[in-house]
Amino acid sequence: MELKLNKPICFFDLETTGVNVSKDRIVEISILKVFPNGNKESHTWRVNPEMKIPAVTTAIHGISDEMVANEPTFKELSQKVYALIKDSDLGGFNSNRFDIPLLAEELLRAEVDFDLKKNLAVDVQTIFHKKEKRTLEAAYKFYCDKDLVDAHSAEADTLATYEVLKAQLERYDDLENDMSVLAEFSSHKNFADFAGFVGYNKEGEEVFSFGKHKGTKVEVVLEKEPGYFGWLLNADFPLYTKKVLTRIKLRKLNNKL
Repeated sequence: MELKLNKPICFFDLETTGVNVSKDRIVEISILKVFPNGNKESHTWRVNPEMKIPAVTTAIHGISDEMVANEPTFKELSQKVYALIKDSDLGGFNSNRFDIPLLAEELLRAEVDFDLKKNLAVDVQTIFHKKEKRTLEAAYKFYCDKDLVDAHSAEADTLATYEVLKAQLERYDDLENDMSVLAEFSSHKNFADFAGFVGYNKEGEEVFSFGKHKGTKVEVVLEKEPGYFGWLLNADFPLYTKKVLTRIKLRKLNNKL
């Protein structure tokens, strides 16, 4: 079964220095862009993360400091990456919780002006876990009856994710072949940021989803406690979360003018 697409979808996978969205960096990125007419283009880049790759992480994906020493930085690749994804929906395996937030951080560090919230996001892992509760290797074997060779290689994982989604659509009659439906089904919760620090209340207004102000409107907190905004900007929060908070604060100021 082929995907029913109104616009392209980019399946992508990241290999990184670790799992901290705000601190770790990309060491490999692979993007498989699928067009509505069925055409595909694939790109894979090794990336110099400009930091040490921990040995425990190298043991997982096999990418060492020496292997990326002469590769371009993400900033040098950022315009190519953004040009590929800016007109597309996004697909990945655990992408809503990890790959998309980390990619957003890297784009912000590279000073790329973007808004990934305009892209639908289909997380194949979430569909899989809601249906079968397994891992990518098991998903590939379960749905495609293939062994995943070179697991934790960004290119192999990306291709496997694409094939698994098509097989999921074949298997589940109640799973509609529509990117909007798949994005909704594979989402966990609706957040204003990617990391889940800013959510929405029933009225669709941004609220804090953590800490002492959990459940309170962001606009109210930032107005009553201006020092709290300064603390948030200086604390160890993801750059995209800070971008969202700044946008809310500026919107409130503009509404007063």
